[in-house]
Amino acid sequence: MPRTEPLGGPGNPEGAPRWLGRGPGTGEEARIEVNRAKGPAGGAHLDEVSRRIIEQLQQDGRRSYAAIAKVVGLSEAAVRQRVQKLLEAEVMQIVAVTDPLRVGFRRQAMIGLKVEGDLGQVAGKLAAIPEVDYVVVCAGSFDLLVELVCEDDEDLLRLINDAIRTVPGVRATQSFVYLRHVKETYTWGTR
Repeated sequence: MPRTEPLGGPGNPEGAPRWLGRGPGTGEEARIEVNRAKGPAGGAHLDEVSRRIIEQLQQDGRRSYAAIAKVVGLSEAAVRQRVQKLLEAEVMQIVAVTDPLRVGFRRQAMIGLKVEGDLGQVAGKLAAIPEVDYVVVCAGSFDLLVELVCEDDEDLLRLINDAIRTVPGVRATQSFVYLRHVKETYTWGTR
């Protein structure tokens, strides 16, 4: 049986698989294996119960542990523990998703970047910019995509000119200004 150990615990170097927890009173191992390796091979291998918990929270992030427990067949305490382990393992986040326009941000944009040199280093520097809420390494016409949420067009111009284009390795940018959100969802389930 795999060892149970907190994330970052002794004997668990970065990138090593980790087995997390056991649902109290369930007699069943939680089976949340976390591999911190970078890239598509990294990720979590989830059992069916953990998948169902995630799907319940994707439908309604405020759903109670008691309600989830009834659906997945565990105790409320077991669901609470699994949710905590999923959060600690960064498999999921529970956040309030807002409409930027309704909370004072009048401009959103996706910036396509062509980069030379180490993509990881450039992506890390861009991710450190507070107004950047999304950074992805991609294939195609651009090397990176960066999403910005800004107060207005002046703020967008300042960010592109003073923060993004000044990052070493950024060769070119192309801005895609959002005119209207048509669909934004986080209910894709699990695999």
